[in-house]
Amino acid sequence: MNFSLSCFSRRLRPGLIAASVALSLLRAENAPDVPLVDISGEVKRHVIIAAGTETVYQGHPTTVLMPDGKTLFAVWSTGHGGPAGPMARSDDRGLTWTRLDDRLPANFKNHRNCPSIYRLTDTAGKERLWVFSARPDMPRIVSEDSGKTWREAEALGFPCVMTFSSVVRLKDGRYLGLYHKGPDGKDRSPLEVLQTTTADGGLTWSQPHVVASVAGRDACEPFAFRSPDGGELCVLMRDNTHKGRSLLMFSRDDGQTWSVPADTPWGLTGDRHMGVSTRDGRLVIAFRDKAIGSPSFNHFVAWVGTYEDIRRGRPGQYRIKVLHSNAGGDCGYPGMELLADDTIVATTYVKYRPGADKHSVVSARFKLAETDALLPRQP
Repeated sequence: MNFSLSCFSRRLRPGLIAASVALSLLRAENAPDVPLVDISGEVKRHVIIAAGTETVYQGHPTTVLMPDGKTLFAVWSTGHGGPAGPMARSDDRGLTWTRLDDRLPANFKNHRNCPSIYRLTDTAGKERLWVFSARPDMPRIVSEDSGKTWREAEALGFPCVMTFSSVVRLKDGRYLGLYHKGPDGKDRSPLEVLQTTTADGGLTWSQPHVVASVAGRDACEPFAFRSPDGGELCVLMRDNTHKGRSLLMFSRDDGQTWSVPADTPWGLTGDRHMGVSTRDGRLVIAFRDKAIGSPSFNHFVAWVGTYEDIRRGRPGQYRIKVLHSNAGGDCGYPGMELLADDTIVATTYVKYRPGADKHSVVSARFKLAETDALLPRQP
């Protein structure tokens, strides 16, 4: 670079030299720095939970795995950010699914935008399944018998763009829920991330407060998870300006205070992160790829690495192109579950095929042992 500058400095004004250097640094900063493994064309890995049609758009699923290790629930909306209503259950680790729509409260179809399902256990050991939606003002339904029956509960009254995109258990048994909103709850800049806690397994929640607001950025869709030693929480966040990388922050006091949000490694740049921690200590975090310069840009991908990679800003090990979006984007919003045999069940919405059919809810199944084997051999 010094040689190039000395050659061109005789012909370019200092301002142009500075601009040229800045552009070079920007390109280098946004260049792929981890290998990519592509399993998106391996249809044997795919399970269609809900097929889109020419008139029906299946969108924005989340999932939960029950303690028996084989029962899964999935919820989603119809239309992009549209009404809730669909739910499905699998009794065989996600291989086949049964729709439960007609067993749900009638008003659930009037809840809107990206429902999220969570299993929360209160301090007395009572387990509940909750489905929170965004509008109006974070409505919800609940099951107290492992998903056999459901009832509508009072809305939380929290204006939001999306409901909880992450709920994580705290050391004292409470749960911390994170979501985002714009001014007056509208979907417009500036977007901020808020948190609230529940001490009774999801029945009541504390008054929310802002924990991430970044000038010139739109922090949203937080995903919280705990460090391997249990001492720290990390939150990954989408930056809806899409001008650079995604955002992250850390807490060493279980969410009482947070570090100033900073950029993620390049490979974690994306929308709506969700992940699992594998038994060998690695993280697999899925999202819609928004990394500038990525060969899998706008498709459904997963990043593989360690917590220390994230903590220290290292690239990680590799990325996986999990599913191909035939819409040129508009995918992600995953459910991520780890089965006992190390199979990862990554569920998302995606325009699965070219043509007139709209988006489907699709699971892809893989093991890290399989994707590790596809990595290029080191010389």
